[in-house]
Amino acid sequence: QVQLVESGGGLVQAGGSLRLSCAASGRSFSSYAVGWFRQAPGKEREFVVGINWSGSSTYYADSVKGRFTISRDNAKNTVYLQMNSLKPEDTAVYYCAAERTSRGPSYYTGRYDYWGQGTQVTVSS
Repeated sequence: QVQLVESGGGLVQAGGSLRLSCAASGRSFSSYAVGWFRQAPGKEREFVVGINWSGSSTYYADSVKGRFTISRDNAKNTVYLQMNSLKPEDTAVYYCAAERTSRGPSYYTGRYDYWGQGTQVTVSS
């Protein structure tokens, strides 16, 4: 079992930055690929960014390339999402999710084994 807890969300003005954290409990977190997803009101949950088990490979949605950076520290069982140059359209609840796999992170929500409770990110214009 793995439990995921997101933190770091909040209210920020457009152009600002936030750093989200996804802290995992349980063993073998380094065996999991991790994805960040977001869901805005009335919209489907969408893939934002993902990282493989070792941190050697990362994947970004086109909408966040160049602005968001994902990283992980397996010694701390934590994945980070640095979000810069935030836009109002980034407003959503952000979720981290973990899939036990040696492959890269999936774009599809159904592939993930564990999910966090989400953290709200609101970007004002």
